[in-house]
Amino acid sequence: MNYRRLGKTDLMVSEIGLGAEWLERHNYEECKAIIDRAEALGINILDCWMSEPNVRTNIGKALAGRRERWFIQGHIGSTWQNGQYVRTRDVSICRAAFEDLLARLQTEYIDLGMIHFIDQEADWDAAMDGAYIEYVKELKASGKIRHIGMSTHNPAMAKKAAESGLVEMLLFSINPAFDLLPPTDNLDDYFAEEYQGELGGIDPARAELYKLCEQNDVGITVMKPYAGGRLFDVVRSPFGVALTPVQCIHYCLTRPAVAAVMAGYDSTEHVEQAVAYENASDEEKNYAAVLANAPRHTFGQGECTYCGHCKPCPKEIDIAMVNKYYDLASMQQEVPATLKAHYLALEHHANECIGCKACEGRCPFGVKIAERMEKAAELFR
Repeated sequence: MNYRRLGKTDLMVSEIGLGAEWLERHNYEECKAIIDRAEALGINILDCWMSEPNVRTNIGKALAGRRERWFIQGHIGSTWQNGQYVRTRDVSICRAAFEDLLARLQTEYIDLGMIHFIDQEADWDAAMDGAYIEYVKELKASGKIRHIGMSTHNPAMAKKAAESGLVEMLLFSINPAFDLLPPTDNLDDYFAEEYQGELGGIDPARAELYKLCEQNDVGITVMKPYAGGRLFDVVRSPFGVALTPVQCIHYCLTRPAVAAVMAGYDSTEHVEQAVAYENASDEEKNYAAVLANAPRHTFGQGECTYCGHCKPCPKEIDIAMVNKYYDLASMQQEVPATLKAHYLALEHHANECIGCKACEGRCPFGVKIAERMEKAAELFR
């Protein structure tokens, strides 16, 4: 298992995580088997947004005696009222629900205290202006949460969080299908069976968000990496092709700022299918060629998606990483010293490009790589 730093939290999290939502369907023995297998394969981060009491209890029992091996995302504002899930900013209800979370998970603290589910401007205002956010800060000051995060599906709200200075990391929905869609405050739009308009490339707001998070050191953990399983189905996929779990995970992990993909598991076999990513070949990870040749989509033409399909370079330049640093630097009036330091730490640099354009022949998206290498060399000169 590989581990990545989760932004400014400095937590080293497994790049494959455990999104525990599906555990609601399972009894304690089944939950424990999935968690045991995940831990044995090196997974160390778990998201528990669910308020349903039984699943919280089952997860807590499964983690008993090994709490310190796991980083837990716990949500503030996800509550259980009259036998059903209710999102609220009422502090008295949030407090009771969060104390219930601690008790059922058998822990004194949550590593990542998540401002729960902000998808609309009204949600943001309700959470950030008043008693709710003061309660979140109180939890951090008391040590009951170690870091403040936020969950959202809307890149416009995620951008607000990344620029806030308060939110240290995001739980955000990422997959190739969602990345086509512009910001919306209607979650149903992301799961609509028919995508509206032309499937013409990654929405600029989403591409900007990933770069902004990297720039501001706001780490991302990913929810919905498989689009609810739609991407595995040729008929239901908006692309008209099926992707594998490994390809979906690789897509997420090649977005700037992403540290962990919180896949959902219904069985130990599902855990193994996700963790197979760690030993997968470049060919098995290659989502780029699949999407570029999809019958219903021209994905990201002219845009570098950092997929690494351009390798190998005769001068051993890490083209994808150079392109990522170039894109991040291009957002700034002046190249930040830290970003320049990261670029200079690369073993080979853009100025070493000999303009052979072999990489361009391999790029599924028609990126003018040699031209970008010239621009990067000048920018970082």
